[in-house]
Amino acid sequence: MPFQLIDAASDAVPLLPVPQDGLAAWLAERPAQQRAWLERAGFKAEPGSTALMPDATGALAGVALGVEPPDHPDRGLWTYAGLPEALPPGSYRIAAPLDRTAATHAALGWALGTYGFTRYKARKGELASLVWPEEADRGHVERCAEATSLARDLINTPAADLGPAELAAAARALAERHGATLSVTEGDALLAANYPAIHAVGRASAKPPCLIDLRWGAESDPKVTLVGKGVCFDSGGLDIKPSTGMKLMKKDMGGAATLIALAAMVMAAGLKVRLRLLVPAVENMIAGNAMRPLDILSTRKGLTVEVGNTDAEGRLILCDALTEADTEKPALLIDCATLTGAARVALGPELPVVFTRQDALYDELARHAASAADPVWRLPLWPGYRRLLDTKPADLSSTGDSPHAGAITAALFLAEFVSSDTNWLHLDMMAWNPRARPGRPEGGEPQALRALYGLVAARAG
Repeated sequence: MPFQLIDAASDAVPLLPVPQDGLAAWLAERPAQQRAWLERAGFKAEPGSTALMPDATGALAGVALGVEPPDHPDRGLWTYAGLPEALPPGSYRIAAPLDRTAATHAALGWALGTYGFTRYKARKGELASLVWPEEADRGHVERCAEATSLARDLINTPAADLGPAELAAAARALAERHGATLSVTEGDALLAANYPAIHAVGRASAKPPCLIDLRWGAESDPKVTLVGKGVCFDSGGLDIKPSTGMKLMKKDMGGAATLIALAAMVMAAGLKVRLRLLVPAVENMIAGNAMRPLDILSTRKGLTVEVGNTDAEGRLILCDALTEADTEKPALLIDCATLTGAARVALGPELPVVFTRQDALYDELARHAASAADPVWRLPLWPGYRRLLDTKPADLSSTGDSPHAGAITAALFLAEFVSSDTNWLHLDMMAWNPRARPGRPEGGEPQALRALYGLVAARAG
């Protein structure tokens, strides 16, 4: 019973959606006994709230469910997400007509609400099940729920059990499932293949760094290339993080997990694109051969980079991967990374920051984000701040010395490795839910996954 969505159940209890502004009219149409019960129960139809309604024998006859208005930004996605855990175990059906979008969101919200990270601890209790809404796009719901669960599992897994090799194994399993090709360049082979910055960041770990390279689809289809930051653990390097800053650093591969999930959705849907996924996977650790502040690194592009802070390692591994991605001139290039604390200061943990040179490309992504209830927000690639990366000994500094505009300067650094005419999106994300909400448990989260999938699907040949 994947995601607690079932084909049918003769004893399914009806779920009765009630918009808050239509509560009075809805109550007027209910039998007097039910109306009195709901009024005594204090049911106000607040979105996501429920009231269990008994029949004359005391059995559960139905559940009143408060829902958002149709034009709400959440599009009804999260209204149903808390119900698998909140309702008594059993089967339920939505006893109201839903259009395709509403039915798909209801089923997807329910599916996402069934997720639990169970690798180390069994889940307690039984979840409720939902009969598939008639108009729901089952394929999309299943693909999205499976991909989201995959990404959450990857992010939630401790670094002791998920290093570069294990991340590569996850990509290999995905490639085998969908008939993709996969190559992994590991350890000192990165130097021979001219990925010096990836090697420099990861060489201090006992777990060798690697570059994961997955390819899928017909050569004649539009090229879509994904580049995900795969820092499986970040100690900060010699600029070591304090314990509070290091605690969640198993999630520093959240960008890679998001794009592995996106690749899974693209391949499962059979989109007509030429897909390439590049994941530089490393641990940023401390040892005698660790990179040092003010070391000057070579990069795949040939630019030299002065290390401003060893804790700003993500941009260093991404610059080599982005250089390689840009050589093929893809129709669309997307990178995702848990890159800067400055992005979280600016927009908080729930809004991924987007940078791009192309206004129309952002507008298109924003439309898909709105329709998928998967929000993003743009910050500028402000050219006036490029000077903050100037340094005398090298072509550029990885960080510069200014305390200001940290997310922007990080994006400007990456922009040095992507051609100005490339359709490029850079997403700086938290990839973690610091608090539990319906359908979004505390822990790893592939942010902007649904929005990015909509963008790629719209651009497929």
